Amino acid sequence: MAQILVVDDSSTVRNEVGGFLQGHGLSVAYAVDGRDGLTQLKADSGVKLVICDVNMPNMDGLTMAEKVRSELGNLKVGIIMLTTENSPAMKERGKAAGIKGWIVKPFNGPAVIGSVKKLVE
Repeated sequence: MAQILVVDDSSTVRNEVGGFLQGHGLSVAYAVDGRDGLTQLKADSGVKLVICDVNMPNMDGLTMAEKVRSELGNLKVGIIMLTTENSPAMKERGKAAGIKGWIVKPFNGPAVIGSVKKLVE
């Protein structure tokens, strides 16, 4: 059972983010796109936080977040977007989907680890 699900189509980003979090004592699972992330969330009800890219093939991160809320009815899992996207329209869509935070790449683990730990406690 993972505490955090890292969803990104870039294996480099997945490994960087996941490795940093594991180094801070957190259990991490990985998904390659939104569709894979949704499947994993269905299978593992123990995930407390999703760190997710926006632009991915098969299913983007915002659509995945919307489906987590609507199809899975999961209102408890925290979702943070980790992306190069920073447009107000995307942030509004994310807010409507219950996104807890918006981190602009590149990932700066030391700057966010405190907040991440609070979200999984």
